[in-house]
Amino acid sequence: MRRYEVAHLRSDGTVQEFHRLAPAVPAFEDGFAALARGCLLPTDRGTVAIEDILPGDRVRTVNNSFQTVLWRGSIMVVPGKTPQSSAAGRLIRVSADALGIGRPMPDLMLGPAARLHHPTPGIAHITGHDAAFVPITDFVDGNSVFEVTPPGAVPVYQLGFAGHERILVNGVELDSHNPGNLSALGLRSDMLDLYLDLFPQVARLEDFGLLMHPRLSLRDIDLFDVA
Repeated sequence: MRRYEVAHLRSDGTVQEFHRLAPAVPAFEDGFAALARGCLLPTDRGTVAIEDILPGDRVRTVNNSFQTVLWRGSIMVVPGKTPQSSAAGRLIRVSADALGIGRPMPDLMLGPAARLHHPTPGIAHITGHDAAFVPITDFVDGNSVFEVTPPGAVPVYQLGFAGHERILVNGVELDSHNPGNLSALGLRSDMLDLYLDLFPQVARLEDFGLLMHPRLSLRDIDLFDVA
């Protein structure tokens, strides 16, 4: 089990914060562990660190201008903690300009569940999309993108909006929270109820809406490119 921290925007415009103990498994951790403390996002009040963004704030998205944050979740990345997946104890550091000029700027520290918007022509004829969201862990090369084991606990965050969004983080395009469909989430019955209890802004899984782009691994994309 691990502690999941949640802040969400209530219908009356106030912010409610709470925490829950829930299983330390990827299906749960994936929704919380994208952006490490210190990540910078553009908002309608300027550039703001992720830890200072709360539900009700308006974050600039790539496709849909400013969108209101409805939910913010966080967990602690704790090296060597058990039980948790091995990836959940590490961060990914992306060096400045590793993905192009100003991408990122400055260096970017991400949680293990972050996904990068990755344009690629190879998947268009299969999926109808010209890009996919790819786990940042797939880009680890030990040179400009590498795994980091922090010396102590580090908070990591994720944001939720009315729909799935592309957000700019230190100049890099990542996706916001969306669990995908039931088969992708892999939870049933009481476990699904426990998961949804962490997201008071929705009543059922379908309320998260559709993914903007498919989520694929680099290996999947290479297969599409070959095809």
